[in-house]
Amino acid sequence: MAENKQNNQPTQDINQLKKVRREKLATLQEAGKDPFVITKFDVTHHTDEVKALYEEHEAELLSGRAAVDTTGMDEEAAKQAVTEDYNERRAIMDAQPIHVTIAGRMMFKRVMGKASFCNVQDLKGKIQVYVARDVIGEEPYAEFKKSDIGDIFGIKGWAFRTKTGEISVHADELTLLSKSLQVLPEKFHGLTDMDLKYRQRYVDLIMNPDVKDTFVKRSKIISAIRRFLDDKGFMEVETPMLVANAGGAAARPFETHFNALDEDLRLRISLELYLKRLIVGGMERVYEIGRVFRNEGLDTRHNPEFTLMELYQAYTDYHGMMDLTEEMYRHVAQEVLGTTTISYNGIEMDLGKPFERITMVDAVKKYANVDWNEVADLEAARALAKEHHIEFEDRHKKGDILNLFFETYVEEHLIQPTFVMDHPIEISPLTKKKPENPEYVERFEFFMNGWEMANAYSELNDPIDQRERFAAQDALAAAGDEEANHTDEDFLNALEIGMPPTGGIGYGIDRMVMLLTDSAAIRDVLFFPTLKSLG
Repeated sequence: MAENKQNNQPTQDINQLKKVRREKLATLQEAGKDPFVITKFDVTHHTDEVKALYEEHEAELLSGRAAVDTTGMDEEAAKQAVTEDYNERRAIMDAQPIHVTIAGRMMFKRVMGKASFCNVQDLKGKIQVYVARDVIGEEPYAEFKKSDIGDIFGIKGWAFRTKTGEISVHADELTLLSKSLQVLPEKFHGLTDMDLKYRQRYVDLIMNPDVKDTFVKRSKIISAIRRFLDDKGFMEVETPMLVANAGGAAARPFETHFNALDEDLRLRISLELYLKRLIVGGMERVYEIGRVFRNEGLDTRHNPEFTLMELYQAYTDYHGMMDLTEEMYRHVAQEVLGTTTISYNGIEMDLGKPFERITMVDAVKKYANVDWNEVADLEAARALAKEHHIEFEDRHKKGDILNLFFETYVEEHLIQPTFVMDHPIEISPLTKKKPENPEYVERFEFFMNGWEMANAYSELNDPIDQRERFAAQDALAAAGDEEANHTDEDFLNALEIGMPPTGGIGYGIDRMVMLLTDSAAIRDVLFFPTLKSLG
């Protein structure tokens, strides 16, 4: 017999359970008690608020009352003393009850004759609910006994503490707000099928509190970033997703067609070129957090649509972007996690210490034992690559091969926060040259855990130089490079109007969230990652 992956039960049994649930719904509807006609329910508290309020109220009302002393008592007497103490405490608390109205999904139910317990889960957690027939009435109690795990209830009642010490809600009134017609996974195993977890994230969020916590932290991370940048005088803006020329990064775009204008368009691969137009327009500090789309493969760190943040600041350079990045990462970790020391897959990374700053040439010398300053020309670079078994293509120039050495020998060692500076010009078409050495540019990549976390430039603002570099990119595209940029005439026109010296940076928000939540894959920090269609 086939097994249902979501529920770890035979499919035939699941189908029967679903049939019974639909019959229960039909019965309710015939009795004029259709839960789906209810349009609202006024909630006063979340579960964590109920617990916090009760503890505060309890501390106030029972202040000075010592715990019962059972020293010297036999077992029966001690038990009696504890019960009497509980009853006295309960009487004091019940005399001034905290009335609450909560709502959530029932995750557990235990029926015991005239009284029952259930657990209700909302955004902030779970709380036990005590349901007594003599309080809510015989008919509502009979209906509650027929309810199913997964049903959503609204509950009015008061908070109390059970004999076992658990803060609970004593129900005065229950309202079935939504009938669950599907069967949730078995509680002890949860939703464990990885493909199903991503396809049915809504079930994953219900069954796995850690998953919900990850996405709550993701939201807090992005909010903390916004507050940090707003306090620095940056303005959040929005730029087009549908563009005629998808530039600003080395990536293959997705293509589409706009019927109204009968024009082919692309989904953006970067935010850069429009944000720099705003710098030209006098918006001195701008940032955007948004989705970008790259027609590339899927793996633990890549999804074809992902969240990118880019920011641009006039009158600063890539050193200013390093300072800003170091401060921002430190601030966000402290704000969201309460610490600047994070752990990813058992490896600690310290955001509290000054981040290492090293040039790409020095990094290759340090980890590959190759002094690139002694590599005279392209032929020498190719020979060195062959010697080290590094594959390259005919189109690769000297700087491209340096980058291949870096990717092969260096990246895996960059565990602690590190800025790798001064990239070769061949791999940086939008970056200012270093005045003292025009073969390199004022660019850095920020690394943690061996991953590239951010990419920053002293932005190229020379329109003549930029046109020449666009021409070189056009030549690469003509030679078959699908990731090459193309000349953007309007952007060049903006540069000719005049752009001030500017520092710019792009951050992979998803990777940042992965590190700060100790998540193994990018799919774990995207609510709905891209998956191959079924069937």
